[in-house]
Amino acid sequence: MIDEPSVGAIQLLKKHSLTTLVQDELERLILSGEFAPGDKLNEAQLATRLGVSRGPVREAFRALEQAGLLRTEKNHGVSVRSLSLKEAEEIYQVRAMLDEHIGRLLAGDISAEHLGALRGIVESMKLAQSSHDGQTYGHLNLQFHDTMAAAVGNRKLLDTYRRLVGELSLFRQAVLTRNVDAIDQSAQEHEDIVEAIAAGDADLTERLIRNHLAHGRERMRQAHQPSN
Repeated sequence: MIDEPSVGAIQLLKKHSLTTLVQDELERLILSGEFAPGDKLNEAQLATRLGVSRGPVREAFRALEQAGLLRTEKNHGVSVRSLSLKEAEEIYQVRAMLDEHIGRLLAGDISAEHLGALRGIVESMKLAQSSHDGQTYGHLNLQFHDTMAAAVGNRKLLDTYRRLVGELSLFRQAVLTRNVDAIDQSAQEHEDIVEAIAAGDADLTERLIRNHLAHGRERMRQAHQPSN
């Protein structure tokens, strides 16, 4: 006979589940740009908005600070983290090394399921490209690289990768939406990467990913140049 869970265990599970839901919603609001870098977040106001007590919001704040999305400062409270160009460059450099490594691993061993998923995302990217839908394209771009990282099957690598991408999203929001030519170039680069992986060519895959990320980093720099 299976023991019934205690009331305390049930309450603990509910609390953790609620905190996760609050954390996911706050992360969505941050990465979508509704809460912009530098914006202050009020615990009581968010609790009212989300229909929860302040406890889950407080716990979500802690988790998102550990994830690099929020910053807590004494006498200033909690705010969405702002990245300098130098910080973004450093994160991008580490992310690039991971992406290249991921590409090499997948070129040597990728399941038909994951390869099909990547090709499906590329087709969706082409549709967004043809309709000049930069916002949808941006979401698909993140999905593409996340799918690649997940396909490796290394949980620690995936967690690290997602943290880096989340931090960069604070800095590079809407970069692709400003330049239609950038989307055209990016879409072709993603398709080329998938086909190199499918061909099992690790060297070509790594080279294509390196060039793709170099182009992305340059777009990020240009988008944050001071306006004349």
